[in-house]
Amino acid sequence: MRFDLWVPAANPFATPEFLAAVCKGAEDHQVNRMWVGEHVVLFDEYASHYPYAADGKIPVGDEIGLLEPFVTLSFLAAHTSTVRLGTAMCLVPQRNPLYTAKEVATLDWLSGGRVDLGVGVGWLEEEFRALGVPWTARGKRTDEYLGLMRSLWEDDVSSYEGELVSLPPCRLYPKPVQRPVPVHVGGESDAALRRVASLADGWVPFNCRPDELAALVERLDARLAREGRRRQDIEITICPYMNALTPEDVSAYAKAGADCIAALFLAFDVEQVPAGFDAVAPLMEAARNV
Repeated sequence: MRFDLWVPAANPFATPEFLAAVCKGAEDHQVNRMWVGEHVVLFDEYASHYPYAADGKIPVGDEIGLLEPFVTLSFLAAHTSTVRLGTAMCLVPQRNPLYTAKEVATLDWLSGGRVDLGVGVGWLEEEFRALGVPWTARGKRTDEYLGLMRSLWEDDVSSYEGELVSLPPCRLYPKPVQRPVPVHVGGESDAALRRVASLADGWVPFNCRPDELAALVERLDARLAREGRRRQDIEITICPYMNALTPEDVSAYAKAGADCIAALFLAFDVEQVPAGFDAVAPLMEAARNV
């Protein structure tokens, strides 16, 4: 079983020195992949419901904000040579898909083919509104944007025609090193599972316990069968998020169907980085022994 880190790439603690130290530790410990999240802006007051907290509120605020993911991953790429670099999640429907495709291709080119594009449809309507992007049909927009981006990454002359987006014949270079760039869909809804089964290379369920994951995997298997695909076609990466995570849990997640486990890296300054890796060392060992 592979072992990933979910990196707290947020200010004020995610300084260049902190991120460089995490990169060194990740390489030294042979971490498979580092994931970073995305929100352009957050709000003191909002009506949207954050799905992974009982009170419906994301556990950041005040003057804390996430670093931009592709800039951050470019920094991580420059400080690593083997660790893979993932977005969890890139909020595809609120972004311009041409710029997203360009950023992904450039990062993959500069990192030597180490990008994993984790995508989500978003939960914060107020953020969409601030960006001037429609909240409705964001799932369909995600599907079409991914189709458009795949053409930009893989076709010499790219084009796309959908209901919501159209791309006339054009060229995007450099192409990514990876053909195709792995796309991982985040989420546990029926729509997310449909998207995983129909167009993704990976799935990232979040905040699930092992028994919950096993039930979701059964639902995914049924979706995959309808698409003529098998579970072996999909990399399942589970992030337990704030749930307690023990070596025994790692084994249970593997039995439930996970190929990879992504643990939160709980260190918030350079001095805490060694202790952060000490804390996850038993989990890494458990993953390697599954």
